[in-house]
Amino acid sequence: MNYPALATLSGCVLLLASAAAQTKPASWTTPSASEINAVYPEVESLYFDFHRAPELAMHEQQTAAKLADRVKAMGYEVTTGVGGTGVVAVLRNGKGPPVLLRTDMDALPIAEETGLSFASHVVVKSDSGTSIPVMHACGHDIHMSSWVGTAKLMATNRDRWRGTLVLIGQPAEETGEGAAAMIKDGLLTRFPKPDFALAIHDSAVQPVGQIGFTPGYALAAADSVDITIFGKGGHGGRPQNTIDPVVIAARTVLVLQTIVSRENNPFDPVGTIHGGTKNSIIPGEVKLQLTVRTYKPEVRKRVLASIERVAKGEAMASVLDQADDSSVGPPCARGT
Repeated sequence: MNYPALATLSGCVLLLASAAAQTKPASWTTPSASEINAVYPEVESLYFDFHRAPELAMHEQQTAAKLADRVKAMGYEVTTGVGGTGVVAVLRNGKGPPVLLRTDMDALPIAEETGLSFASHVVVKSDSGTSIPVMHACGHDIHMSSWVGTAKLMATNRDRWRGTLVLIGQPAEETGEGAAAMIKDGLLTRFPKPDFALAIHDSAVQPVGQIGFTPGYALAAADSVDITIFGKGGHGGRPQNTIDPVVIAARTVLVLQTIVSRENNPFDPVGTIHGGTKNSIIPGEVKLQLTVRTYKPEVRKRVLASIERVAKGEAMASVLDQADDSSVGPPCARGT
């Protein structure tokens, strides 16, 4: 079966070849299709393994160990625990540019419903004790297995390139904290600082077997915004004695969409909404979780300011709605 990992593996090799070729020896040749196909069964098997056993952000202990063990056996200098669970593998191969290839490692809190023979059935406990299903729904399993396949091809073809190859396994890409943690832990000072930093991502847009690229921006910067709307809870049969945060949240969500459609052009900013425990109860608070995608620092600043403005404005509007009822206190919205 032709899985996306084959194209991803080919893409990794071609990217590294392009960077390393700046100081290529006269006999330089990239690995052939037959050489890539030869390592593919191992890559595919590893892909299945990663998919069956996903781990959440900053908990990638077993995932990191698998990556580290594989590349260490190939002759790489391996350091683990960088920025928590991060992996750094270095292969020095003479004078030439230092090139970095990165893979992400973490999975998502999603229950898999694919029915595949290698589907994830992993369920973990959160810090609060609730059960959370886990799966690789963003392709990090493909990225990691292709990363290992690329490491093997580069290690077994050292006569075809010169330079220093730095491979990193980055934790917590989904939560945004992994890259910062690795840099804070000395990624760019303890290890060779790259002239080129490369990363790839699988895409549901590209047909299987094709490699895509784009000039300029390919993906946006991402911010996560949490908003808690506080009202006054009570019985659903007496809504006049409450300030319903669900209604405020609904208005807030609708107005937030105008940031997208009328003020800027990021992706859809609303991710989740949670509030209440029972049909007949008006809750005391509602939580919104937003994702914000922007391409320019000034747009990012404006979008985040607009979200704060909208959240506070809708809360204030509810204060005016209830101004004639002294028994009802003012609502508020607080975000991070």
